[in-house]
Amino acid sequence: MSGTDMLKVCIFGGGAIGGYIAAHLARAGQCELSVVARGATLAAIRAQGLRVRTPSGEIHANVHATADARELGRQDYIFVTLKAHQFDAALDDIAALMDEHTTVLPPTTGIPYYFFHRIAGSFDGHRLEDIDPGARQWQTLPPSQVLGCVHWIGAHVITPGVIAQDGERAGCPVGELDGQPSERVTRLAMLLDESGIPSRVSGDIRAAIWTKFVNSLCWNPVAVLTGATLGAMSEAPGIVPLVDTMMHEADAIAAHVGLKVGPPPEKRIATTLSARDHKMSMLQDLEAGRPLELDPLVRSLRAVARLANLSTPTLDTVLALAALRARTHHSTRQEQQAS
Repeated sequence: MSGTDMLKVCIFGGGAIGGYIAAHLARAGQCELSVVARGATLAAIRAQGLRVRTPSGEIHANVHATADARELGRQDYIFVTLKAHQFDAALDDIAALMDEHTTVLPPTTGIPYYFFHRIAGSFDGHRLEDIDPGARQWQTLPPSQVLGCVHWIGAHVITPGVIAQDGERAGCPVGELDGQPSERVTRLAMLLDESGIPSRVSGDIRAAIWTKFVNSLCWNPVAVLTGATLGAMSEAPGIVPLVDTMMHEADAIAAHVGLKVGPPPEKRIATTLSARDHKMSMLQDLEAGRPLELDPLVRSLRAVARLANLSTPTLDTVLALAALRARTHHSTRQEQQAS
């Protein structure tokens, strides 16, 4: 890419997070944007564009959308905003958008496959078989072409192509795995920031990914069990202390593998609870009858707990209860549909 060419950016997945990012980038007009989507989402984007309702107003953006990634050609940046359980099946299509100069930002719902690439200490280069069996993700999307990214964006799909932001704040820090302020990460942070999505270059994106993972690991299964918004959970006796215990269990693992995680759990809890009306994404999926992302969280926890040789009894109990809740809800839903 020459200095005068417009960056080519693909959002691979048109749901709440993908649509949110795509609409902002399209409105700014500082890159050549495309979206890979399927089914009703693709039809809606083609018919009416993307609409994102934010606290400062509604964004309406027309974007180029396709179901066939191969027609788009090589991209400069690819945001993979699929659910974690959809990632493996999409690897070949994502690879079709890449050459050796492409930068890809894989999902970070759980611990990503590249997590220990270029980490300081004895775990450098450690591959997580529980997360990436056979190292297919590692080989298809080489860690050297990856940037870490954390989607601190509370949002939900109202109808396909129509997205609402939950809460006043949103952000999307990005970073190199070695913490260096490279040209590619600096340019991407600027692109996001100028589009209206606050972004910065993180000097420790791995710690930021861990913080987001733990947020999802703790709040999502509790939301599935309670069926409550964040505000309702904050007011119910015992819920916030439970989440605090879960976060401390997780952060003990981080310390053992060399991560410096901050801020402390109580501050992270307060930040999450500021979006009082937000339903956690896993509860949204449960209510809509969609598959839950519990398994990637469980596999991620198991992989890193094994490395640290630590037990996580509270987390294990809550995750097991949430998995049972998901199975019984699914069975009940099937029986109701059949009757």
